[in-house]
Parts: sequence; C-alpha cells; structure tokens
Amino acid sequence: MIYLFIFLVILCVVITLFLNLNPVFGGTPSKEQSETYQTFNNYVNGKFANQVPTSMAMSFSDNFSMMKESISGGVNRTPASQIPVSKIDWNKINSKEDSLTWLGHSAFLLSIDNKKILVDPMLGPIASPVSFAGSKRYTGDLLPIINSLPPIDAVLITHDHYDHLDYPSIRKLKDKVSHFIVPLGVSNHLIRWGVPKEKITELNWWDETELQGLTVVLTPSKHFSGRGLFNRNSTLWGGWVILGKNIRFFTSGDGGYDAHFKEIGKKYGPFDITLIEGGQYDRRWSWVHMTPEEAVQAHLNVNGKNMMLIHWGAFTLAYHSWTEPIERALKAAKEKEVNLIAPEMGETVQLDSDLHIPIFSPWWGFLA
Repeated sequence: MIYLFIFLVILCVVITLFLNLNPVFGGTPSKEQSETYQTFNNYVNGKFANQVPTSMAMSFSDNFSMMKESISGGVNRTPASQIPVSKIDWNKINSKEDSLTWLGHSAFLLSIDNKKILVDPMLGPIASPVSFAGSKRYTGDLLPIINSLPPIDAVLITHDHYDHLDYPSIRKLKDKVSHFIVPLGVSNHLIRWGVPKEKITELNWWDETELQGLTVVLTPSKHFSGRGLFNRNSTLWGGWVILGKNIRFFTSGDGGYDAHFKEIGKKYGPFDITLIEGGQYDRRWSWVHMTPEEAVQAHLNVNGKNMMLIHWGAFTLAYHSWTEPIERALKAAKEKEVNLIAPEMGETVQLDSDLHIPIFSPWWGFLA
C-alpha cells in the first residue's frame, strides 16, 4: 500500500510539473486581471460564463457511448488519403483586392481594405498539447506556409482550445504580425510564448477596436475555454465582426446555437459573408457546437448574404463522417435559399466576384 501511495504522489508531482513548465499550456490570468474580470456580467464565481446558463455535464450513458465509439471507430471519420492543399495564389493574396483564403478547420487569411488578417491560425500538425496523442491534420503540417505569408496586420483568436490557438503556429508567426486581438485572458498565453504585451489588445463581448481604419468587434458565442486540467473558462471565447469600406464580415467562432446570433445581426448586420462553424457536432454536446442546419440558420439570423461552413475538413473531433458537415450544410442551404461557398483549402476567393460560383464537382467527393 505504501508503494502505491508513493507512486501516486510521484505521478501527481510529475503531472503538476508538466502542466506548469510546458509552455504549450499557456499562461494564467493574474490576480489583477481576475479582479477586473469580476466587474463583468459574463464572469461568475471566478469563471467566464455564457449569456445563458450552459451545463456541460454529460450522463454516464453518454460518456460510456463516447468511449465505445472511440474504440470502435466509425465509417469515413477521416479521409481515405491525405487532402491536398490547393496551390496558393500569392498574387491574389498580396493584391489590394478583398479576398478570403481558407486554410482548413477555422483558420483563414482575410484581406479587407488591403489589411491582412489571420483568424485562428492553427497550422500545426496535431490539435493536442502533445505530439503522441490527439487528432492529426488531414493535410499534414501547414506550418511552412507561414514562410510565404505577407506581413500580417492582425491575428484574431476566437478562443484558446488547441484546434484554434496553436503554440507552434504562434511561435512561428509572432514576428510577422503587427498586432494580436484576442478575448479576455488569452493574452497570457501569447505573452508566455514571446509575443510582446504591447502588441496585444484584449476585448470583452461587444467591445470594439479600430485596426487601421477597420472596425473589429468581439461578439458572444455559447462555448467554453481552457488548455489545462484546472483552468476551464479562465479565458473568454467569442466570434468576430470586421467592418471595412465595402465588406461587412462575420465569423462565429465555436459555439452552440442560441439567441445571440439575432442580437449580432441587429447590431452589425447585414454581412456580405459569414463563416459559421458547423463541423464537429454531436447530440451529447449540442450546447457547444452547432449542426450544419443550425449553422445555416445562424447565418440567416445574423442577416448574412453569403456563407461558408468552417470547423471541418482538417481534424476529426467528432463521430460523424468527415464529409457529412458540408453535405448536410449544402442541403440545408439549398432548402433555405442560402448561397453557400465551399472553396478548396488554400484557394483564394475574391469577395467582390467569386461568391456565386456553383459547386459542380465537390472536391471532397474524390477524397472520401
């Protein structure tokens, strides 16, 4: 018995040291930050909270069924072969034209008013704090793309989960980026990774900031945060509104469907294009991720004109087939008369001219 006790103590010490010393887990809000957060309506009992009470507890049967599905696998949960990335047209990206380049999952490069903005630039090979466990990227490592990127005016982060905020990507990007705009608390991760504090702006929900003539707004979402075992909801999460001279843009960030989308639409809509998550859903966590049908409805609620589905095509984080999200979204969009675009990863879409190209041959159909 004494040996078991000693083993458990040593194990706890090792885990604690690993969590505290490994930089991938990021930083923690200071005492002063936490005291400031307590003045906000969305900070309750030392944690950030959703606009509506959101329980993330799952029943024993749900947990058991998830374990069972994890072991048994599923049909077409990953592509049959590695997904190729479309040859990137750097001339389009470097031009002054408004454009959008999807880099898989929720990562994309946006050019509005000739300002280059990266959102959730998770370009690393695995969505995990460790290399030996976690979901591997379908395309392989995209970190080399960073070498060819133009200077980035801003990086926007929706929240601190590993499939959105990636340590290797930020470390490689930080010297190419003029500024980082993040939800409350996320600055502590970036500072630990070598980003100067003066290059970071933190926002609460509905806060606005100016970026070289653009208006950038952090909007609510119904989700959660945390990178370690003991820091859940210590940082905020959300979506982003970006308003330019000709383009009004919205991306949802991660989150379940709720009334906040109509509120966003009333305050900042209509939007020329929306990027809405609808790719890693399950009835057992319906409160924090949308189905494709809910994503299409969220697009309508924010008063969007054109839509793109995100949070799919790069990682397997749920139990449906990897192509199901876009297939269901296309069906729902057709029923609701929504123009849904589905470019290849790496393809640059010009926002003034390429938004009504019909999908004749879905690229994912050749890889399923």
